[in-house]
Amino acid sequence: MINLREFLPEDASALVELLNNHNVTRYLSSRMPTPYSEDDANWWISTGSKVGIVRAITLNDELIGCVGAEPGLFEGCRSAEIGYWLGEPFWGAGYASQATNALTDMIFSTTDIVRIYGTVFDPNKASMHVLEKCGFQREGIFHKACYKNGEFYDKHVFAKVQL
Repeated sequence: MINLREFLPEDASALVELLNNHNVTRYLSSRMPTPYSEDDANWWISTGSKVGIVRAITLNDELIGCVGAEPGLFEGCRSAEIGYWLGEPFWGAGYASQATNALTDMIFSTTDIVRIYGTVFDPNKASMHVLEKCGFQREGIFHKACYKNGEFYDKHVFAKVQL
């Protein structure tokens, strides 16, 4: 069973190791530095992970990934965009779904956010499956909405609304 917690200084080396894997970062935002350095990890732990609602995903006290949601602004203030990643050795075991469900439940029960949405690059079928497994509904496909590393990708939008 996974746990969610704040990032800690001792997570830096695991962040560097896990995020210097192209398979992990290829469908993440270009905001993610590549290559990922110890300075990047230290900034994330001290500053970046303090923006929004961000949690380290751990398994047996070992950092295996990250899940977070960024609340919207102005008229979007009751929505948040969720995102997550796992180190490749931890794929396929249901950890991303567990983390997504846990963060979604926490947000709905402790904030005034009523809509959580996620965007997924077209080839990332595993991430789409995570959101669907967690009860998110596909709302639409934005064609050629993402451009990364010289390629266009369709962006699939999924959302879960608190009733």
